Amino acid sequence: MANVQSVELTKMVEKLKLKNVTPDIDMTGMELTTPEVNRPALQLTGYFDHFSSERLQIVGYVEYTYLQSRTKEEKYPIYERFFSSNIPCIVYTSQTAPEEEALELAHKYQVPLLTTEVQTSNFMAEVIRWMNVQLAPRISIHGVLVDVYGEGVLIMGESGIGKSEAALELIKRGHRLVTDDVVEIHKVSDDTLIGRSPEITKHFIELRGIGIVDVKTLFGVECVKETQSIDMVIKLEEWDKDKDYDRLGLEEEYTEFLGNKVVCHSLPIRPGRNLAIIVESAAVNHRQKKMGYNAAQELYRRVQENIAKKH
Repeated sequence: MANVQSVELTKMVEKLKLKNVTPDIDMTGMELTTPEVNRPALQLTGYFDHFSSERLQIVGYVEYTYLQSRTKEEKYPIYERFFSSNIPCIVYTSQTAPEEEALELAHKYQVPLLTTEVQTSNFMAEVIRWMNVQLAPRISIHGVLVDVYGEGVLIMGESGIGKSEAALELIKRGHRLVTDDVVEIHKVSDDTLIGRSPEITKHFIELRGIGIVDVKTLFGVECVKETQSIDMVIKLEEWDKDKDYDRLGLEEEYTEFLGNKVVCHSLPIRPGRNLAIIVESAAVNHRQKKMGYNAAQELYRRVQENIAKKH
C-alpha cells in the first residue's frame, strides 16, 4: 500500500544548501508534507482567503521590494497574521534577507527563516522537483532493479528463481545495479516511476550458497547507481510446457504499480538459457520501440505484403 511521506526541514536545508538565519529556532521534528510552494504576494497585502499555509513559503525579490516600500505600522499587523498562520518556514531568494520585524515574529512563532542566493524561479523549480521525489507515494516490492543500456529493468519472480544471479551477470557485462531483493518504488508523476534501494541493503547482492556480495567494493563504483526510472518489468517463471508463451510480441503486456502501467514480459526459465543476454536484448528492443521501430510489427508487415503478392 502506498504511503504519503513527509520530509524534514533539516534535510531540505542540507540538500538545497540553504542558510539558516534563525539558528536558535529548533527545527527538529519540523516537516513539509506537500511538494507545492507558495509566494505570499497577496498575503503580504492583507488578503488571506484561500491561503495555503501548509506550503513552503517563498519570498522573492518582488515581495521583498514591496515590503520595503511599506511602513512598519502598515506591514507589522500583516506580518503578525502571516507568521501566526502555522506556516512551516520561509525561504528568502535572490539575495534578499528577512527584515527586523520578520526576525522578531519568527522567534515569537518559531518559524525558521532561510535564505538562498539562487533566483526565485530557479529555486522554485529545484525545490518542487526535489520535494516531488521525496514526498512521492511509494511502495516496496521484492525484485532486482538494474540499469541496462539506460533502461531501468525490474526483474521479478519467486524467491530462488535466479534474479540475483541474472543481475550479477549483467553487472559483469558492464551494466549497473540499483537494488537487489527490495525495490522502493516512488511515483514521481503519472508517467514516471523511480526505483531505489533501502539504505540498509544499498549495493549488496545476496547469492545463495555464497552469501552477501558488496557490488560497489567488488566491481567498482561504475557498476552501481542510486536511482533509476522503471521502464520495463521482466517476470521470471518456471518453464511450463503446457503454457502458451508469446513468441512474436505483437501485443504489449503491462503490470501496474501505484496506478502507473509498465511494459511487462514473462520469461520462462529452462536450463541453459542465458538470462543476461535475454534481458539485454529485451532492454534494447524496448528502447527501439520507444524510438519508433517495432520488429514484430515489421515482420507482420512483410508477411502481409508477401501474402498480398501471391494473390
